[in-house]
Amino acid sequence: MRIIVISYSFTGNNEALANSIAAEFAAEHIKITAIGPRTTGAIILDMILNRTPQINPITAQVEDKDLVLFVGPVWLGQVASPLRTCFKELKARLGQYAFISISGGALGPNSKLAGDLKKRVGKEPIALLDLHIADLLPPDPKPTLKDTGSYRLTDKDVIKSLTDTVVKTVRKIIS
Repeated sequence: MRIIVISYSFTGNNEALANSIAAEFAAEHIKITAIGPRTTGAIILDMILNRTPQINPITAQVEDKDLVLFVGPVWLGQVASPLRTCFKELKARLGQYAFISISGGALGPNSKLAGDLKKRVGKEPIALLDLHIADLLPPDPKPTLKDTGSYRLTDKDVIKSLTDTVVKTVRKIIS
C-alpha cells in the first residue's frame, strides 16, 4: 500500500509522532509549515474567526497514494488551522485519508473533531485517532491545560507506544 504522511506540529509533539509513523510505514513525510511566526494569540484568533493561515506550498503527490495519513494538533476541538489550509489545497485530489493527533486532552475528548474533518475535507476519514497527552500523565492530580501544554514527547518508548497504536489501527482498517 502506498502511504504518505502529511503533518503539522506547533510544539513538536505531532512531528515526533509523524516521523515515527512515516518510518514504520516507510512512507514519504511532508511537513506543513506556516508562513510567518505562529503565536498562541494568532492560533486562538484563527480558531475563533475560522481563519486559515498561509502555508508553504504543498509538493505532495496524493493522487497516486492509497492512503494519506494527516498528523496534527487539535485546537479548541478543531483541526489546527495550518492543516485546514492544506485540506483546501488537497481535497479535490484526496482519496482515502486518516487523521491522527496527539493533543492535550485536559478538557476531555474532542467530540466534534470527526464532524470538523468531514466538513473541511468533504468526506469522513477511514480512521480517526485522537490521542491525548493527559492520558500519558498521572491522573492525580488531574492534568491541567498548563500540564498538557508544556509536555513534550521525548521518551522514545512513549513515541513507540503511540506509533504502535496508530500502525495497528491503520493496518486493521486497510487489510
